[in-house]
Amino acid sequence: MILGMPKRALLIGAALVVVVLISVFKPWDDASAGSDGSESRCQVSVTADMLNVRAEPDIDSEVVDQLERETEIEATTEVRDGYRRIATDEWASDEFLEPLQDASC
Repeated sequence: MILGMPKRALLIGAALVVVVLISVFKPWDDASAGSDGSESRCQVSVTADMLNVRAEPDIDSEVVDQLERETEIEATTEVRDGYRRIATDEWASDEFLEPLQDASC
């Protein structure tokens, strides 16, 4: 007995805590992962008057959203073909995204 509880109960409780923490932080969620799978996020500001957000990193890809100048958003560090991933299936031209001060982009 540890802390007045059987060891088995403590082990089960610890396992439940681990499961809850993993489900909250979702390390497998690729929306917040960089190209190497690591957690790589950065804050950026839009510098264009209106910036199209596309479904894929391609000028011919479907526009899924638009962002106005000076909008601050969280993005990933993944850049492909001149587009920065800002979420799952959301890409914006990196040319018009400026990292905020102290951002690790």
